[in-house]
Amino acid sequence: MALTPSNMLPLGTKAPNFELLDTKNDKFCSLKELKSPKATVIMFICNHCPFVKHIKKQLIQLAKDYQPQGITFIAISANDAKNYPEDAPKEMAKENYPFPYLYDESQAIAKVYKAACTPDFYIFDKNLLCVYRGQLDDSRPGNKIPVSGESLRAALENILAKKAIDPNQKPSMGCNIKWKT
Repeated sequence: MALTPSNMLPLGTKAPNFELLDTKNDKFCSLKELKSPKATVIMFICNHCPFVKHIKKQLIQLAKDYQPQGITFIAISANDAKNYPEDAPKEMAKENYPFPYLYDESQAIAKVYKAACTPDFYIFDKNLLCVYRGQLDDSRPGNKIPVSGESLRAALENILAKKAIDPNQKPSMGCNIKWKT
């Protein structure tokens, strides 16, 4: 398991639009359709990554806590499904996430977001400007720090309270995105 940090997309970057396959319903959807008038969390994840497996319950809990408050969550997998069949759309569709789980088959969206690892988190404000990019919290597999979602939660709480988000953000760490060759 190679440890790869986020590339840390510059704050203020406009979220690139996309139209990707929602593996839950086999329909294509766009960021314009899914975005929230409050904030939109976009995360690059995959099925097989031990870092994603480590935080999966907290991802589900975060969505359950913040979706009722008007925050949208969108997960995207861009991994090479040919070499990593566990990350193929039919396997993604089996996951029980309470948010869209989209497949970036061309990997073009992961590249424009400068995604580097799974998990990789971004929060965009009501104008789809990046206000947070980085880690879920300080927990990693094996470091014995409980998974809390603390970093992402703090940013979301500030958005809901209409407060500034601390620009000093820690990169996420995880497995590298499995790029096609």
